[in-house]
Amino acid sequence: MSLNSIFQYFVPKDKKFFPLFEQATSNLILMATALHEVVNLPLEQRNELFQKIEELEQIGEDIARQTNLELSSNFITPFDREDIYSLSTAIDNIAGNIHGAASRMKLYHVDKITKSIRKLTEINLEACQNIDVAVKELRNFKKIKNITDACARINKLENKSDTVYDKAVADIFENETDAKTIIKYKEVLSVLETAADKCKSAANVLESIAVKHS
Repeated sequence: MSLNSIFQYFVPKDKKFFPLFEQATSNLILMATALHEVVNLPLEQRNELFQKIEELEQIGEDIARQTNLELSSNFITPFDREDIYSLSTAIDNIAGNIHGAASRMKLYHVDKITKSIRKLTEINLEACQNIDVAVKELRNFKKIKNITDACARINKLENKSDTVYDKAVADIFENETDAKTIIKYKEVLSVLETAADKCKSAANVLESIAVKHS
């Protein structure tokens, strides 16, 4: 048995951070699901989901704030304080970019949804689902491979998002002549691609935590 394993045996079971992380990733899935539904709906049916994403983003911020408050007031934590802060921040950054993509679609009146936008929302949803899988394994670290496998899938999804984004931007510049249209579509695509990048950042934190406890 490793020193880490022995130490974990004597640390009281955490009742604060794990529930907060799981709430955060569940909220993330709801946001990513709502955004993916938005891009598959007619224009006149999107506003309700835009509002839902707005509300979910606020919930996510509240969870991140509560996590930081717990971090500042608890001496004993289930794993490194820096990792707790990094994971909370990474999850919050994903939520911020999902919200940012929704806001730009609404504000810029992105009426026609392209296949690339739909694909990127699908990639982000799948990445968020894998983050949730990995986070749920943090409670006991008995299945480290489940964490690393989920992180590997997230990395592949992020690579796929790069490919989709690059092709989509190239297509815009090749086929679109209106400058305003180019700018607004590139903005939406860019934020969606950044969301996938932030999913990879969360995966890197999760992998680091898994290595320390393996």
